[in-house]
Amino acid sequence: MSSAKRTGGKASAPHVADSHDLIRVHGARENNLKDVNIEIPKRRLTVFTGVSGSGKSSLVFNTIAAESQRLINETYSAFVQGFMPTLARPEVDVLEGLTTAIIVDQQRMGADPRSTVGTATDVNAMLRILFSRLGEPHIGPPSAYSFNTASVRASGAITVERGNKKAVKATYERTGGMCTRCEGRGSVSDIDLTQLYDDSKSLSEGAFTIPGWKSDSQWTVQVYAQSGFVDPDKPIREYTKKQLQDFLYGEPVKVKVNGVNLTYEGLIPKIQKSFLSKDKEAMQPHIRAFVERAVTFTVCPECDGTRLSEGARSSKIGKISIADACAMEIRDLADWVRDLDEPSVAPLLGALRDALDSFVEIGLGYLSLDRPAGTLSGGEAQRVKMIRHLGSSLTDTTYVFDEPTIGLHPHDIQRMNDLLLRLRDKGNTVLVVEHKPEAIAIADHVVDLGPGAGTAGGTVCFEGTVEELRAGDTVTGRHLDDRAALKETVREPSGALEIRGAARHNLQDVDVDVPLGVLCVVTGVAGSGKSSLIHGSVPAGADVVSVDQSPIKGSRRSNPATYTGLLEPIRKAFAKANGVKPALFSANSEGACPTCNGAGVIYTDLAMMAGVAAPCEDCEGKRFQPSVLEYRFGGRDISEVLAMSVAQAEEFFGAGEARTPAAHKILERLADVGLGYLTLGQPLTTLSGGERQRLKLATHMGDKGGVYVLDEPTTGLHLADVEQLLGLLDRLVDAGKSVIVIEHHQAVMAHADWIIDLGPGAGHDGGRVVFEGTPADLVADRSTLTGEHLAAYVGA
Repeated sequence: MSSAKRTGGKASAPHVADSHDLIRVHGARENNLKDVNIEIPKRRLTVFTGVSGSGKSSLVFNTIAAESQRLINETYSAFVQGFMPTLARPEVDVLEGLTTAIIVDQQRMGADPRSTVGTATDVNAMLRILFSRLGEPHIGPPSAYSFNTASVRASGAITVERGNKKAVKATYERTGGMCTRCEGRGSVSDIDLTQLYDDSKSLSEGAFTIPGWKSDSQWTVQVYAQSGFVDPDKPIREYTKKQLQDFLYGEPVKVKVNGVNLTYEGLIPKIQKSFLSKDKEAMQPHIRAFVERAVTFTVCPECDGTRLSEGARSSKIGKISIADACAMEIRDLADWVRDLDEPSVAPLLGALRDALDSFVEIGLGYLSLDRPAGTLSGGEAQRVKMIRHLGSSLTDTTYVFDEPTIGLHPHDIQRMNDLLLRLRDKGNTVLVVEHKPEAIAIADHVVDLGPGAGTAGGTVCFEGTVEELRAGDTVTGRHLDDRAALKETVREPSGALEIRGAARHNLQDVDVDVPLGVLCVVTGVAGSGKSSLIHGSVPAGADVVSVDQSPIKGSRRSNPATYTGLLEPIRKAFAKANGVKPALFSANSEGACPTCNGAGVIYTDLAMMAGVAAPCEDCEGKRFQPSVLEYRFGGRDISEVLAMSVAQAEEFFGAGEARTPAAHKILERLADVGLGYLTLGQPLTTLSGGERQRLKLATHMGDKGGVYVLDEPTTGLHLADVEQLLGLLDRLVDAGKSVIVIEHHQAVMAHADWIIDLGPGAGHDGGRVVFEGTPADLVADRSTLTGEHLAAYVGA
């Protein structure tokens, strides 16, 4: 083998292919970005900072990552593109140097009841193959161990259309692992009949107590009354056994009501189709309240919550069934798989071990594979998505993370930082949107957007190193080294909420008194049992207002005015001032422009090409009929009011001829949570994660509750915004409320009147109260991980 020798004495010039070491963005205008020009170094860790709503996600996700994905999709054939989501080109002049983008965002995993941690990460698929090869007794292929696969048996004649058509007798059989009772959900629903009707009344007297079911005109009620199966004038409690069976469980059958053919079916299947098959979170509040009253979910008695058939549970490797394996904490399951020594499935065992070790390495070893995916927090969901990328051999790709430290205790943030640096060191470009100083500190390059939020943001205020950021005069630079001081005096509690014998999930018979009338912070490492203790033990009654991390649901027609209920008093004020109906002032109702149906734009679907949205020529994007815009209130029409910012609207509805106390009260709450810059008509789909969380908080601040339970309210908040949040929490307590906060942020801990620390570890290593007392006592004690990190934070 010979090697070529260089003949010249000079060193060769760098290859032209090595000169592409920057991602160049010119003229980015997505959402609130104002012609942003920026150059981002490749194969480095770049952190994007700035106040919530400054344009970080618009630049990183909606511009750079979106264009990368769109260009990759265009490499597929038109046929394949027809099955993929259509992505429009971002509003940007030039994007150069892009590489393949892998997005790991905070989007919650689907809340489908059959989706678990195991199914979402493909670990269950590998386990099913393992049991189908090694399980004793052998019950069938991998599908026999799947709770999403039902057993099927069929036989009959099929016609094969090939040459001479002829009928062929065929039998088909598939063995599935689904429990037939709960259909793979692990729980069964039981409907409380007393919540559906008053059995002392007849149907004609209005026996139904279901929302929207009125006896006089409602078609559904008329179907029951005129079906002929029951007597509409007879009280339900006097029905015969046959009549009650037909009334509750009757099979679907055609009946004639007032000359119209309609379908009659029993009340129970009707309720299941009408209410139980829909996402509870997407329902209107009064419908959701009815479902929560009328339906109780209990563990399936047949499979004991494992979701699996008896056959799947009977097949074991050693003494472990697949149900046992999925119920184990993942770190224990990893040890069990490591002890298996079976050469016939060695490649499978190796892949399974790597996947389970990735869970442990990323700090999720306390989860179990049968944990429903919808119950994961935003931070946990994001880390679960990271797992498939940890062992990847890909290099020169762009990894995009959205606040990967969300939901992490300060003790766990260092582990996350190590993972990000390892991805970078493999030759990848890592882009991170982040607020935590500990995560910003490891950046090779920092981009700070701002200076404000919304229309006051959208520009690049700073580019450079972390040290240069500290010395720079930006909001982030000034607050980077901020440290909240411990309170000199703490409030005295006015009472206590007694929790006794709490044993939900990993809690170990916890007894604790949660003080009322003060700011109480519940903390501990991820998976220590904080949410289980508070959400599982604080009764969700009329006096408790719970603001959790569940996402806001809303289409492009939803905006802050509709979501908070602000539009209602505004519509009524316009209607009263002009002597017309309130419905005229809704772009989703009678006042909508007929051309665009109140959307403000005309959408043209181009199949596999990105759709085109053009402003409606008739209403010029204002969404209302021209005749509606002639009605004015306080000198403004409805479209001008919806174009106002919260701060402007607060002033407009606060005094003068436009004074509307009901609207002003809601606007005050929006300003209190720092959303004064949002416009009232801005679509919810354009809001950042932090803005949505605060919008939700503002909505719940109007609820008449004495106890507020907040789940990580600092999520998505800039260091400067945390200060404002602490002021808001103080105002709530000073107004006589009890505030319980589940939180990892040290500034909130330092500001607390009382701290309850859970741990000492996660999963079965947690679930105990390791400290109760004031923040000063916790710092002085330093007996827990939280105490050590809080002491370091306040410089004690």
